[in-house]
Amino acid sequence: MFNVGFGDCFLLSFNYPKSVRHMLVDFGSTAAPKRGAKHDYMLRVAERIAEICAGKLHIVVATHRHRDHISGFSTATKTGKIIAALNPDIVIQPWTEDPRAQINALTAKSTVYTRGKADPRKMTAHFLGSLEDMHGVADAVKRAADRESLAGNQTREQLRFLGDDNLRNESAVRNLIRMGRKGKAYFVNAGMKLDILPGVACTVLGPPTLKQSDEIRAMRASDPGEFWQFRTFWASQNLARRPGAARPLIPKGTPATEPPAGVRWFIDQSRRIQADQMLGLVRDLDDVMNNTSVILLLEVGKQKILLPGDAQIENWSYALSKPEWCKRLADVNLYKVGHHGSRNATPRRLWHLFKHAGPAQQADRIATLCSTQSGKHGSTRSGTEVPRHLLVKELKENSQFTSSEEAQDSFCNEVTIHF
Repeated sequence: MFNVGFGDCFLLSFNYPKSVRHMLVDFGSTAAPKRGAKHDYMLRVAERIAEICAGKLHIVVATHRHRDHISGFSTATKTGKIIAALNPDIVIQPWTEDPRAQINALTAKSTVYTRGKADPRKMTAHFLGSLEDMHGVADAVKRAADRESLAGNQTREQLRFLGDDNLRNESAVRNLIRMGRKGKAYFVNAGMKLDILPGVACTVLGPPTLKQSDEIRAMRASDPGEFWQFRTFWASQNLARRPGAARPLIPKGTPATEPPAGVRWFIDQSRRIQADQMLGLVRDLDDVMNNTSVILLLEVGKQKILLPGDAQIENWSYALSKPEWCKRLADVNLYKVGHHGSRNATPRRLWHLFKHAGPAQQADRIATLCSTQSGKHGSTRSGTEVPRHLLVKELKENSQFTSSEEAQDSFCNEVTIHF
């Protein structure tokens, strides 16, 4: 687990008797680590990955399109070129990233491309078009956040952070496509089984297609049964989330001349309302993109590794509705904590499945890895801070918990599992 600040970068190395094979799961960041190098930290990570892999990377997994998961693949900097030079054999992305699925088409060209060969498959065009439209909204929000008159510093920083994370990241997206076309590219959905490593069973638990489940279309404001929260009043505090409430993105501009003193208060209030509406909107966009995250379950002998990207409850709901999958999830040995420790990415149903979760004296205690950075996402006041303190408390008490921001090593953390 590399410390990339607010982002994800996990390198799995599978040691065989005569060789080692490497799988890189995400490589992105939207905020530098609090300790260590600030300017070239992503370059240092890329160079370390190349060193560990000795020039050959076998698998790349880009769980979803958010910048904090794929910015390192961009060829606008050296990092993306370093990863591409490792010539991965396989690139895995969610079905929503299929480059041959045109927005105005009713079908995708393929689920798997192998040196130009393709298999047809149905896909919902409207949903894909909506995902593309989000990038335009995110760009507008990011530009609006630069207006000092819009809102306070904290709100503007949240708008800028979320807007930036939801931009298209075109250079990284193109590089992932190119790497996939040189070898084999999988665009996956729940239920697929991937033959990617000898002796490793790889099952895709998410995201579901819209035919499998349409819950990924929307985001729940609150779920006391699943979220790590005290009570259920939060949703009622955010009136912009109320069904049917008007949510204009960019209201009409303010007058060019200085307004009379009597109406300045009204203008200030209007700007705060505008900022709150934009923040609510961009948070929703952020959540929808998270629900396209790939969820992988790797099984090697009796050991299991769960890699859920930023999947939230809407993505997880489909997997947790499958009794056979729940049974297999029960004995997970290593869990990559979802969405940097957010309240709605580790559903309580999922956590309570883990039979290896328990106090320090429990044998074969589950290991949990959380790549995160406090103070960048959500707020403590609304119970949406990342990482969520209630979840972190539970992880510390009932797992072998390692956080990228709390660990002594400011560069990376290493965990070894014996199969």
